Amino acid sequence: MILLAATPIGNLGDASARLRETLASATVIAAEDTRHTAQLLRLLEIEARPELVALHDHNEHDRAATLVERAKHEDIVLVSDAGMPTVSDPGFRVVQLAAEAGVQVSAIPGPSAVITALAVSGLPTDRFAFEGFLPRKAGERSRLLRELAGERRTLVFFEAPSRLATSLADLADAFGADRPAAVCRELTKMYEEVKRGGLGELTEWARAGVRGEIVVVVGGATASAASPEAALAEVLERVAAGDRLKDVTREVAEASGLSSKELYAAALAAKRA
Repeated sequence: MILLAATPIGNLGDASARLRETLASATVIAAEDTRHTAQLLRLLEIEARPELVALHDHNEHDRAATLVERAKHEDIVLVSDAGMPTVSDPGFRVVQLAAEAGVQVSAIPGPSAVITALAVSGLPTDRFAFEGFLPRKAGERSRLLRELAGERRTLVFFEAPSRLATSLADLADAFGADRPAAVCRELTKMYEEVKRGGLGELTEWARAGVRGEIVVVVGGATASAASPEAALAEVLERVAAGDRLKDVTREVAEASGLSSKELYAAALAAKRA
């Protein structure tokens, strides 16, 4: 089988007994970084020396089929550097091919930066969406955030410390400076910190510089009281900027609570005029 094994996201004490047993008995481990995994084995005082196979973003497409074929005859343990494989980490292609080939896939549950950040954020946890890392390019990031501006669920993002202030500023522009959020830094580690506040406030805080592994949690949108006139103006502005009319009217309608059909008709009439 393919066995996805969640590893600690910072605190070695979070390694479960089942994880230790699995790594100790493994003969093949597919690892995001073989050096990192070798060090984890040493820190966990595991004396076994399994075959370590590199599986990362740059080679997974080519290596996945080989691993799945091997998994028909032997167990393959799959780990990332921290947390659960396939969640913004390598492993998805392997699982996808395994499912298609009828190869069993199981998991050893464990630490998750997404769930940990959500739990400590102080924001609603009943409904949430994980968005991973925001696009690096400003234009792509801006378009994505406009699409998400009306999302009612709590949103969870990963972000690099070097881009945190810029991303928070873009979030504030798209969602509003007062939208509640939390920046969770170095979760489970000695210098763990959770900074809560509005997106505008957090942007100013982040500009001083932030280090470590970062997870950003943002509260969902509240019901909008946007007027039809304001919604139409937003649609026309975005269409003028190059967005597709059909896509924009759907997104603005969802965010404002207005009828997508009526908003689309109004936009067409305005363009003709």
